[in-house]
Amino acid sequence: MAAGSSRMNRQRRPGFTLTELLTALVVVAVLMAVAVPLWRVHLLRVRRTEATTALIALQAAQDRYFGRHARYADTSQLTRPAPEGLGLRAQSEHGYYDISLRTGDDGLGFLATARATRAAGQADDTRCVEYTLDENNRRRAVDSEGNDRSADCWR
Repeated sequence: MAAGSSRMNRQRRPGFTLTELLTALVVVAVLMAVAVPLWRVHLLRVRRTEATTALIALQAAQDRYFGRHARYADTSQLTRPAPEGLGLRAQSEHGYYDISLRTGDDGLGFLATARATRAAGQADDTRCVEYTLDENNRRRAVDSEGNDRSADCWR
């Protein structure tokens, strides 16, 4: 009877057992292993809108410039203030993309390019590395191997 009464007198202490703690750690580790890569991909996709926004703003600035000067602005006029230039930055708003501009010799056409920068971490996005937009609103995007990804990237 003494052995049975000692079991009844033993009370459970508050807290967690080692098994419960290890189970919780395993669950958290599995969730993190799934969530972190998905978040990274989501972040890269969200940042892509910065490239398209910058190119559309450049196209609008080129249209205004063309209306005043009967030709498109060239590379040297990208950052020059309006009305002599476009008054834009050579990088997208948060610096994820470098913006460049090429014009034809006659000034009647242009090709604007947004390329992912290495410094801002967007270069990890191998799916949509470079975006282009021209005077006829032709939109193109390529991956790191030069394959056309326009339908995926210009959404």
